[in-house]
Amino acid sequence: MSDYLLLLLTTSLVNNVVLAQFLGLCPFMGVSNKVSSAFGMGLATTFVLTLSCSVGWVLEHYLLLPLDLGFLRLLSFILVIAVLVQLTEMMVAYQNPELHKVLGIFLPLITTNCAVLGVALLTIKEQLGFIDAILYGFGSSLGFTLVIVLFAGLRERMSLCRVSPAMEGAPISFITAGILAMAFSGFAGLA
Repeated sequence: MSDYLLLLLTTSLVNNVVLAQFLGLCPFMGVSNKVSSAFGMGLATTFVLTLSCSVGWVLEHYLLLPLDLGFLRLLSFILVIAVLVQLTEMMVAYQNPELHKVLGIFLPLITTNCAVLGVALLTIKEQLGFIDAILYGFGSSLGFTLVIVLFAGLRERMSLCRVSPAMEGAPISFITAGILAMAFSGFAGLA
């Protein structure tokens, strides 16, 4: 049980998919203007990332490896992710049309989110078991959600502050993201 907790802790805080592995930077910078949209994007990514890790693991161990089709790994994982994103988009549109409107183009772009594909491939590279692969995906997505919501909160606060005209917009956002990454590097001693 403590191994599972440690895996969740390391994937969400220590080896954060955005701040330590630099995956998923497009939605991190693009959807983090408001906390509500960032949280919705985090939940959608959590759903897709966790399921893609579990389906990818099953696909790898029960189809690709036994049939010696490892060369199709990347293509099959992209197909799985595209199907899961499509299902997620339909579910969000049905359950919460306002969130679907707010997320706009970023929801279907989860398909091209390198964090989703990267974490699914990392579970195979790390040779994790099924439960560990699910927890690795879930912990990574929790870390993604935490960071994108924190960053959105910081950006909302910064919009209320006076900032030098030369630093408005992207420059101050990148500086804030760098400070957030340094803060998360303090978790490195945990595990």
